[in-house]
Amino acid sequence: MLNDSQKHPYIEIMDSTLRDGEQTSGVSFLPHEKLMIARQLLKKVNVDRLEVASARVSEGEKEAVRKICRIAEADGMLGRIEVLGFVDGKQSVDWIRDCGGRVINLLAKGSYRHCMQQLHKQPQEHLDEVMRVIDYAYNRQMTVNLYLEDWSGGMKDSPDYVFWMIDALKDMPVRRFLLPDTLGIINPLQVVEYIRKMLRRYPGKHFDFHAHNDYDLAVSNTLAAVLSGCRGVHVTVNGLGERCGNAPLASVQAILKDQFHARTSIDESQLNAVSRLVEGYSGIAVAPNMPIVGENVFTQVAGVHADGDNKNNLYCNELIPERFGRKREYALGKNSGKANIIQNLKELGLELTPEQTRKVTKRITELGDRKEMVTQEDLPFIVADVLKHDIPDDKVKLLSYMVSTSYGLKPIASIKVEIDGKIYEADSTGDGQYDAFVKALRKIYKEKLNATFPRLANYVVSIPPGGHTDALVQTVITWNVADGKLMRTHGLDVDQTEAAIKATFKMLNIIHQQS
Repeated sequence: MLNDSQKHPYIEIMDSTLRDGEQTSGVSFLPHEKLMIARQLLKKVNVDRLEVASARVSEGEKEAVRKICRIAEADGMLGRIEVLGFVDGKQSVDWIRDCGGRVINLLAKGSYRHCMQQLHKQPQEHLDEVMRVIDYAYNRQMTVNLYLEDWSGGMKDSPDYVFWMIDALKDMPVRRFLLPDTLGIINPLQVVEYIRKMLRRYPGKHFDFHAHNDYDLAVSNTLAAVLSGCRGVHVTVNGLGERCGNAPLASVQAILKDQFHARTSIDESQLNAVSRLVEGYSGIAVAPNMPIVGENVFTQVAGVHADGDNKNNLYCNELIPERFGRKREYALGKNSGKANIIQNLKELGLELTPEQTRKVTKRITELGDRKEMVTQEDLPFIVADVLKHDIPDDKVKLLSYMVSTSYGLKPIASIKVEIDGKIYEADSTGDGQYDAFVKALRKIYKEKLNATFPRLANYVVSIPPGGHTDALVQTVITWNVADGKLMRTHGLDVDQTEAAIKATFKMLNIIHQQS
């Protein structure tokens, strides 16, 4: 009979966003960005281990690793920081030690083909070099984990080589054997077969699995590895990584917990926050439909789904948004239906008769047919318009503005606004025309009104597919208005700055009415 630890095994999560994730094309983290991401992953998300760099890459990389090791040591977490090292004599070990690191993930060749064709060395020669690095690291009081690069290719084409390598290394001071599907070439059935062979031959050894997503199987392969007895898995935030990336942290955590009932250290409520942080620093946008962290994944569009949620949560599963620090939303558009409208009205505290709801639904459907975006913040205005109520006059009005930009100089904005009947003027410079405009507005709110101006959380610009330079631009801005509460407003104009300004003043008027 299985005991509790066998029914619900503990799985180590090693995050490689700062090493393998940085091998994503176009991604390069600055030292302070690496430090911020590392803090979030260690202290808030609570990953077991963090692979932060490759040894000997650059001086900037060395500075980042030093900073991370310093803060980790101060918090008693230095043993959770790992650095990829190479079979290069003493060089990688000394580099990592000089940074303050104490764990090396040594990269050896896990397939005969890679050993012969990339290194141009006989297996015994490579093995001797690997053993010398392990001995040197151990004598310098370092923990050694061993990557078998192209292990999946080795198991497919040269399993005798793989077993020969591990036979020779199994009694050396290697804490973990890291098994990468370096080229993303195997499927879950092969993962099960290969991992079980490893565990039968080497019972009691700690094996990690490192997936790549070339066939979109990284998450499935990771689950298969855990089901087969792997005690650790490697992930990256948002699935960053070389080529098609690695297994995404949020997806792996959810599937391990819900589908396998494994235990991990992860604080799920922090997954969305770290996803946004890495998205911002990496410049790689998260797909709206990406599980767990995508913008749309907790948004019900079809009205029948909202109706089902009203009737005992018929369209909900274990992936409850609150579990991940998020909330469910009900989209407004041509597919919304009455139930979506009612859900949004309820959240706003608005009550309508069935006939009034029907009219509002009809108007939103019409807007959706024109591909206009409707947000929850637009709903009171639509209700007022449809029901022929007077729409309140804007209390925050833009009277005039001027923005200028010149080559080699920062843009300048000069604005005149009316707030509650009083006129205010301000000017400012910024990193862009809209940035200069907002800084001038902030100056008025801070210096003249002693009020807080909401912080911009996200900014998205879109034009119709196939649009030309004179196409209408839709700017959707997400604001952090208070205590983590988000508000989305949008503006439409042929000029991007003007569209953003419209979205900004819509937000200010909504807040003004609520205060």
